[in-house]
Amino acid sequence: MNRQLIQSYILLVAVAILLFTVPVAFTLTDQLRDDTEQSLLREANTMAVLLGNGTSSSCQALHDVARAYGDVQATPTAACDPKLRTPVADAALTRAVRDGKPTTDWGSDFVWGSHLTVTVPVEGEKAAVRIVFSTSDMTRRLWSIWGFRAGLAVLVIAAAAAIGAYAARRITAPLRELNAMASKFSDGDLTARSPVTGPPETQTLARTLNQGAERLDTLVASQRIFVADASHQLRTPLTALRLSLDNIADGVDDEFVREDVEQATAEVVRMSRLVNGLLVLARAEAKVSAAEPLSLGDIVAERLDVWRPAADERGVTIALGGSTADGRLLVLASPGHLDQVLDNVLSNALEVSPDGATITVAHEARGDEILLTVRDEGPGMSDAEKSRAFDRFWRGQGLTGRSGSGLGLAVVRQLVTDDGGTVTLADAPGGGLVVRISLRASPKSGG
Repeated sequence: MNRQLIQSYILLVAVAILLFTVPVAFTLTDQLRDDTEQSLLREANTMAVLLGNGTSSSCQALHDVARAYGDVQATPTAACDPKLRTPVADAALTRAVRDGKPTTDWGSDFVWGSHLTVTVPVEGEKAAVRIVFSTSDMTRRLWSIWGFRAGLAVLVIAAAAAIGAYAARRITAPLRELNAMASKFSDGDLTARSPVTGPPETQTLARTLNQGAERLDTLVASQRIFVADASHQLRTPLTALRLSLDNIADGVDDEFVREDVEQATAEVVRMSRLVNGLLVLARAEAKVSAAEPLSLGDIVAERLDVWRPAADERGVTIALGGSTADGRLLVLASPGHLDQVLDNVLSNALEVSPDGATITVAHEARGDEILLTVRDEGPGMSDAEKSRAFDRFWRGQGLTGRSGSGLGLAVVRQLVTDDGGTVTLADAPGGGLVVRISLRASPKSGG
């Protein structure tokens, strides 16, 4: 917008200069041309009168004037020979002598040529006086006329550009403040507000955005409170129910009753896992925080250290792969989001990986994005399964996938989307599944 406003200011000033300055310059050029032509005609007429008198004194005066004036040509008469160069018998000379009227030739249809030729007939004689005037001085004056106005136009346009830049920044300052507030808001800072400044229209927009942000902040805060209350209210009765079932199982000897109690306990455990998953997803949807530059290499290394003991129990290897294991790579993400994303993805990968398999984690910079991949050697997914994998409560058909809650990948997508990234699933070369997580690179990243 600043650039467009400055361009409009410069265009308006340029049009004004074109409409007012250029016509004046053309008028001055025409005036210079007419003044020079009239002056030469007066001088030539005077010389023609001297040539026509025929007296020795007039002839000598003509010779003296011509010598002082420059290139003057004259046709000798019977009574006076000024001893000047005789003009070439051309059409202008013939027309002047025949019609008895002076002729002028500027040498060019465009402005003028190198010389101005004025031919004036001598009254009562078949003779004429011709002045050939060099236009070099006129050309220099012409360049000074146009050069001065061109230089002045450049200075005026430069001043207009400077004033336009200042005015444009003043005009767009409220919009930049609104954009800064919107950027903070999109990054999760719900406390961001825009100052109410500028013209009335901008002030109205700022008030509207601030009110909307206030209401959204209130709604999110209410949802967080609800999540905290639901967590307390749901976990407590489930824990109590499981303890009661454990007590019942310890107090009965009937094998059939014990089997029913164990089945009920398994369902309570599954329900607890489902409730925990729902609470994690609710927190992911409700908790919006500002993204920060975080070291992806450090986070990956920390989570791999946490998951390696569980993988070692099944003989599964978790390794860093690819061309990059660079701690200098910084991503823009909310604190804690990447940890939870990696936990869910590694948990799913470990759950479907056969004993002795390898889970490979890699990350690399791709322009203004950083790609994080987790590849397993499990059964993989069909295209139909990959299209539904991020749906809530959907569980895959992996080796042990039926025991999950079906919320892990839904949580991953929610967290990654909140940080401005994307997550997709693809087939791994040689079998298995690749989870590709694209994250925003921080401008401070060294990778």
